Amino acid sequence: MTHSALELSTSNPVSPPLLEVSKLNAWYGPAQVLFDVGLHVHVGEVVALIGPNGAGKSSVLKAIMGLMPRRSGRVLLQGQDISHAPAHQAACLGLGYVPEDRRIFTDLTVLENLTLAVQVPRHFASGVAAPVWSLDKVFALFPNLASMQHRLASHMSGGEQQMLTVARTLMGNPLLVLLDEPSEGVAPVIVDQMADMVMTLKAQGVGVLLSEQNSAFAEAISDRSYALAQGVLTLGL
Repeated sequence: MTHSALELSTSNPVSPPLLEVSKLNAWYGPAQVLFDVGLHVHVGEVVALIGPNGAGKSSVLKAIMGLMPRRSGRVLLQGQDISHAPAHQAACLGLGYVPEDRRIFTDLTVLENLTLAVQVPRHFASGVAAPVWSLDKVFALFPNLASMQHRLASHMSGGEQQMLTVARTLMGNPLLVLLDEPSEGVAPVIVDQMADMVMTLKAQGVGVLLSEQNSAFAEAISDRSYALAQGVLTLGL
């Protein structure tokens, strides 16, 4: 673990959460899909949302990011209220989002996708510098991307596109990453790379909130987990 990660240890009970969510509700049209969701993630902590398909896991991440058409409740990032912030503003404040459906620019190359995502260096509330990601660091984490950096994203497999989506998020130097279904529909070797990436972020102090149907995978890499069913958090471990 790096010196910064040691300084940012989650063992300090008085340190405020990196992300704090309370009474989060969300709707698709007239249908309410989230009901008073409350959770928190500390610096350098990996927290999992576990539940079956349709439980509302992706909706929680989208609502936190500001991507739901209607939401209520409170979302704090490093103590700053982002409850009403649009997604681009949340991203500028250090909230990273890796959607399940990837949303890469398929008509651009791998390198172009990555360079478009570069943002300024950041600091945690303690004043400690957050990790700064470069192309070299991203390619070291995902070696396959280095060998295809001039390939159009449309010519990549689904798993390769998933890696690109994660790498693009890291180039934004996030303080916290919302990771939606990282193991869904990808080869085991890519699942292993995703797990390594999560552990790398944790060691550097970055928080991770991930949604997963695969409870074994989620529990293997997370510090704590919440169970979600029909838009309600039923258990926090």
